[in-house]
Amino acid sequence: MDTIASLFSFITWPVSWVIVQFHKVYGAIFGPDTGWAWGLSIVSLVILIRICLIPLFVKQIKATRGMQTLQPEMKKIQERYKNDKQRQSEEMMKLYKETGTNPLSSCLPILAQSPFFFALYHVLNAIASNDTVGVINKSLLESAQKAHIFGAPLAVKFTDGSSKVEALGSSLTDVRIVTAVMIVLMSASQFFTQRQLMTKNVDTTVKTPFMQQQKMLMYVFPVMFAVFGINFPVGVLVYWLTTNVWTMGQQMYVIRNNPTPGSKAQAAYLERLHKSVTEHGGTRGRGQRAIVKAIVAKGRDRNEFERKFINGLNKAGLAAQADGNVVKNDAAVAAQTEDGATVTTTPRRQQPKRQSKSQRQAAKVAGESEPKTSLTKSDEPQDGKQDTKPAAAKKPAQKSGGGGRSKAQSGQRKGPQRPKSPSKK
Repeated sequence: MDTIASLFSFITWPVSWVIVQFHKVYGAIFGPDTGWAWGLSIVSLVILIRICLIPLFVKQIKATRGMQTLQPEMKKIQERYKNDKQRQSEEMMKLYKETGTNPLSSCLPILAQSPFFFALYHVLNAIASNDTVGVINKSLLESAQKAHIFGAPLAVKFTDGSSKVEALGSSLTDVRIVTAVMIVLMSASQFFTQRQLMTKNVDTTVKTPFMQQQKMLMYVFPVMFAVFGINFPVGVLVYWLTTNVWTMGQQMYVIRNNPTPGSKAQAAYLERLHKSVTEHGGTRGRGQRAIVKAIVAKGRDRNEFERKFINGLNKAGLAAQADGNVVKNDAAVAAQTEDGATVTTTPRRQQPKRQSKSQRQAAKVAGESEPKTSLTKSDEPQDGKQDTKPAAAKKPAQKSGGGGRSKAQSGQRKGPQRPKSPSKK
């Protein structure tokens, strides 16, 4: 470990300078020789490094999303070469090369902060060896050696002997307990971070070599931290525990607000989004509009959770638009169907009720010239015939014989007539 740390000695001076600047601030509050002042200086160093790495983290997210867009192609390769694992791996690597994606992009933040990690290790090892390093002079060296974190000196390790520990003003029992607890927390936080990524933010419909690598790292990294942790000084354990907690929190935020399509996290996110949209009658904020816009643009390529979300909006009387907004789904709004096509809803034409036989017979008696068999509803008489029709209808009722009948039917159309049934009256 000392040999590896010496390779990054070029960055020792800026790392030690940052620690000293934070120590001046916290030393004025807690005292220059306290473990709080030196411990918080290391924590602040981690936070500063991780803030500087946010652009790299964003790049990592984009690369991961690029891998997700290749999932359909990966699935096709798996189905085509399911009996030939070697050819399957070759086709996968060819696909990565053609699209410019890298399945190991998730390791970028770890690789980027490795120089700072080894530089801090070199600084703390120099403090334990009573050597000045970087901008840490003799007085700062003595102050750092007096600093204790929960009873353990800043520069001691789990494997150090009792003589070295007692020389720094502590006991071997305190050092073993503090370092063991910190190693367990460090390994547990790393395992939880990887498990959270595998169980919640991975599209389980497609199995790729990338997923297998992540699953392997979920178990390998905690073991590596436990093995190497016994050789880390307490200050380095503080550094690595802090960066693990930061990574875990950062990943939880991304999974909650920008989940992987097809994952369990996306199903939970779309449920929350559906509830928010139905309560407020539309999307709120740029983030929600971006998610809805991406779902609408997929059309027939939507996954199960996205189709369920669109159908849920339609049932609630809402429709997702191409610009990411959600509007009320009334007669004038284009509604998105399940397969991605659009239909425009129009009001249905109301059909008039068909008259019954008795109603038509009653209309005849009242003076209708011919029985109404049309579906159109029109009970008003024609202009100019309002007085003649009732008179013509009353005359056959006073006379008997065929003459009255021919007069009553004089206004009917020529040709064979429908036999007249007796009135129910």
